[in-house]
Amino acid sequence: MKIIVTRTYDDMSKEAFRLVKEIVAKKKNACLGLATGSTPLGLYDLLVKDHLDNKTTYKDIKTVNLDEYVGLDKDNINSYAYFMRTNLFDKLDINLSNTFIPNGIASNYEEECNRYNKVLEELIPDIQILGIGSDGHIAFNEPNTPFSSLTHVTSLEESTIKDNSRLFNSIDEVPTKAFTQGIKNIMNAKQIVILASGKNKQNAVYNMIKGNVNESCPASVLQLHPNCIAIIDEDAAKLIM
Repeated sequence: MKIIVTRTYDDMSKEAFRLVKEIVAKKKNACLGLATGSTPLGLYDLLVKDHLDNKTTYKDIKTVNLDEYVGLDKDNINSYAYFMRTNLFDKLDINLSNTFIPNGIASNYEEECNRYNKVLEELIPDIQILGIGSDGHIAFNEPNTPFSSLTHVTSLEESTIKDNSRLFNSIDEVPTKAFTQGIKNIMNAKQIVILASGKNKQNAVYNMIKGNVNESCPASVLQLHPNCIAIIDEDAAKLIM
């Protein structure tokens, strides 16, 4: 795992942008693995700015997202489908039919997981963007999720619900279950870029990079990926410096 420590969140976002832009410029039909939450917002703002300023095109780009809340449809303002449209897709020239996110209102969980696994078999990300939870989770793979896991429905830990409540009007509105890519799906990406920012991520970052590889810290599996870059701001990197 290559480690890049940046001074600020904005610097972290710029480093991530540089890597994604390199892929998009080199491969017009690349597949981007995308994440939600507050961490990648700086990256997405830079991608939009570059598209507007430099006419970088996304017409043939495909995207696969990591997860979606169970019970929220694509037009719910708290859904990840809505998040991706408002923060990125609607501001690019990307074809929405080339963007893939689990269906949060699928009635048959097993069928939806199987459907999404087939999507992920056909669309291997050239680069996968990840964030890390304060408990070391990646996507919604909570601690003790098997490294062999594929797309599944998971119950969210209390710490994850608390972390995500900042994006809702109240913690009571945060869904308690989500569809998520499994760890094996994530590890199939050709390149992984994991972003971490803020003091509350210090322990998770330490366990990811310095800890033993075990399922109690899902992000620790990234030590085994042949092409993983961790971009971490100084606040999140205190324990590894």
